[in-house]
Amino acid sequence: MTEAMVEPGRDADGRTWEYLLQSWRDLDVPEGWRAEIDGGLITLVPPPHRHHTGIAARVQRALYSVLPPEWEVYQTLGVHIAPLDKLYVPDLVVAPRELVEDVAAETSDPIDAAEALLIVEITSKSNANDDRKKKLWAYGHAPVPVYLLIDSFDKHGPTSTLFTGPQNGAYKHADRVAFGEKLELPQPFSLTLDTAGFPTP
Repeated sequence: MTEAMVEPGRDADGRTWEYLLQSWRDLDVPEGWRAEIDGGLITLVPPPHRHHTGIAARVQRALYSVLPPEWEVYQTLGVHIAPLDKLYVPDLVVAPRELVEDVAAETSDPIDAAEALLIVEITSKSNANDDRKKKLWAYGHAPVPVYLLIDSFDKHGPTSTLFTGPQNGAYKHADRVAFGEKLELPQPFSLTLDTAGFPTP
């Protein structure tokens, strides 16, 4: 996967974040691509491989079996990590419908990542380290209560790791299983996620 960088600069009052956010809102992003803000830059990330999309679909289907009707799974929802002035577009976000949908039609602002109930990132070959380190650190600082990292490119073989209990910018618990094993998601999900059907590159 390749990335294209857009550096919009700074507005006349020196408010870098506000300027970046407005630039992000105004971007005409090609279909299937995602625009994220990190390190003072807007990064355009191209569409993922079909295996990546297949894993997202399986996780989404499993989540729907346990979610109450007032929660939804979103695939292109921006989340703002306010303490760090970062904006990511995870592969999947579970959030209250009211938080996302009860807004004006022209509003495209991200939600506060701290209001997400679960975030899922699925690694691509070129950005796996970002999901393992940079985003893990950012979601811990948000804090996002549950972060699921599905890593097809782990050097020890494809794995899924569930991070929970964020405290002081780090997750206290990490449960890791190899593809083919089952992973227990905690309350309020109470879901046994079977990774046996996850496609591998």
